[in-house]
Amino acid sequence: MKKTILFIFLITIIISACEKDDFCIQNPVTPNLVLRFYDNTNRETIKTAQRLSVWSDGKDTLAIYTSVNTDSIAIPLNTLSEETIYNLKINNIDGKIANNKIATFTIKYTTQEDYVSRSCGYRILFNNVNLSVDSNSWVIDFTPVTLTTVDNQNAAHVQIFH
Repeated sequence: MKKTILFIFLITIIISACEKDDFCIQNPVTPNLVLRFYDNTNRETIKTAQRLSVWSDGKDTLAIYTSVNTDSIAIPLNTLSEETIYNLKINNIDGKIANNKIATFTIKYTTQEDYVSRSCGYRILFNNVNLSVDSNSWVIDFTPVTLTTVDNQNAAHVQIFH
């Protein structure tokens, strides 16, 4: 009888010691910076960037943005730094190196960790975001120059006019 009680007692302790599995059902994604391209002459008209390639300084070209025709891109910011530099290259004629036009974007920001939950962990938010582009580029203008925060990627953050 004592062995049975001891066995039931041990099984009860073992079962009650198990933790519930945690699954991250939220979307705690560190947001990307979303850029949307517009026509400079008619500023409300979306304009596709032809044969666009995007790369970060010192890195390879982003695979999803290698010679693509698109009207918007979502680029990741470096969470371990307070600055990310991206090069955006367009080409009006396929395969002609002489027609490559490059714009260098410098993005400065401060990072903030945002606790989501025990199962999801943290995501990084970007505050006080300042953008600049080199003066000799295919980008004619962009708005806004500063953003208060980048905390989602559901809409475009920056409008680029070319």
